[in-house]
Amino acid sequence: MSDIVLVTGGGGFIGSNLLLALQSLYPAEQLITIDNFQSSDFRNLEGYRGDLILADLHEDQWRRWIPAKKVKLVFHLASLTDTTVLDPKAHLLCNVEGWRRLLDHFAQVSTRIIYASSASVYGIRPGVQKVGDPLRPANAYAFSKVLMENLANSFCSQNPDRVLVGLRYFNVYGPREAHKRKSASMAWQLAQQIRNQKRVRIFVDGHQRRDFVYIHDAVQATVAAAHAPLSPGHWRFNVGSGRSHSFLELVTFLAHTLGERAEVEFFECPYPFYQTHTEADLFETRRFLGFEPAFSLEKGLADYHQSGWLV
Repeated sequence: MSDIVLVTGGGGFIGSNLLLALQSLYPAEQLITIDNFQSSDFRNLEGYRGDLILADLHEDQWRRWIPAKKVKLVFHLASLTDTTVLDPKAHLLCNVEGWRRLLDHFAQVSTRIIYASSASVYGIRPGVQKVGDPLRPANAYAFSKVLMENLANSFCSQNPDRVLVGLRYFNVYGPREAHKRKSASMAWQLAQQIRNQKRVRIFVDGHQRRDFVYIHDAVQATVAAAHAPLSPGHWRFNVGSGRSHSFLELVTFLAHTLGERAEVEFFECPYPFYQTHTEADLFETRRFLGFEPAFSLEKGLADYHQSGWLV
């Protein structure tokens, strides 16, 4: 039996893109994904040749199918990602308790685990976000990600020979995100409005800034985290483009990419926890993972459009 490469949340946005990339990178390994398909889409897995276990990570039935000693790598992407879900219990059950059980399952082996954290852990603050900055979660989703990082700290304290890598993804966009609908990236949402010749609705006054990172770059950084020569411990890295763009700039780039005109309509932001500026400092990501973003926002949007998924 070949070694296993495990991806949780493989039917979701980042998970499916990662899973299909790993299929090419590890042709001799057995690929398995665990997903409950509450926020996934089977169409994201077209061409996937591995196994899929339908299960909730916070429950235990999946463990019997995953022999920990046979798992070469774990990529933990499964998560409730809708930040507009305000119920803390929903985020804690899915994100924290699922993570707790995953760590417990792999506590006695040496498998490297790469997991999805989020730029939301930095909270509402201006300027560039750096690893080591204070964490100030402003919503239940961000709070669950901080607790996941706390669990990883505790795990590595109890298992000092292990390597855990938390990736703080910034605003990822690209193919296979359409199923997320209202939780999809602003790139996808605004593209739909432009295509339908509607007024583009953005929060007053459109100067909110985001570090938009293309999915191919996010996958590249995730794979790099699996192979980087890291010493034992809990590592955290920002995964972004290293640049921020305003929503108004995004509208301009999208209209040019789609060959359409775009009229903008402003409205008040209804979310008190909304981040007005995200921008990843990539110093440590470059230094330790050798990661260098390949896609500017304009290049990423053009590739997204050409892929046929920006519809």
